[in-house]
Amino acid sequence: MAWSDDACSLIKQFEGCKLKAYPDPATGAAPWTIGYGATGPKIGPGTVWTQVQADADLQERVTALGAHITSEVRIPLSDEETAALVSFTYNVGTGNFDHSTLLKKLNAGDIQGAADEFPKWNLAAGKVLAGLVHRRSGEMAEFLLGANFTVGSPTNPEGVAA
Repeated sequence: MAWSDDACSLIKQFEGCKLKAYPDPATGAAPWTIGYGATGPKIGPGTVWTQVQADADLQERVTALGAHITSEVRIPLSDEETAALVSFTYNVGTGNFDHSTLLKKLNAGDIQGAADEFPKWNLAAGKVLAGLVHRRSGEMAEFLLGANFTVGSPTNPEGVAA
């Protein structure tokens, strides 16, 4: 499961790890966040984790997201594409991923069109965040690193060898 290691690396790069809960950067309040961006009803002011807890939480959520993506994407994915989609979905949530134009284009075989959707997800609380711009750029680069532009696909209709 090489995609899992890549996804964890991407997420760690963009989320960072804090072992003491902190307020959401976009709102300055709830949801409280800990570890590699974990939120939930058991996380609030004063919550503290160990590094082992943070790493275990990340791996558990990455594995679950990988399974979710596999169930939603109808075309074969490379490890890099999967890792990028896991990082993306880790940040935006499964509901947003499931209803995204990115997923629709991907399932239609439009790899470049799907990749072009990453930068559009750069808002938090209605504001463009530099961190999200950077994250989407990294996820898009990872996604395209493993992109398979097959001959005759919507992305490569002229049949130019990939």
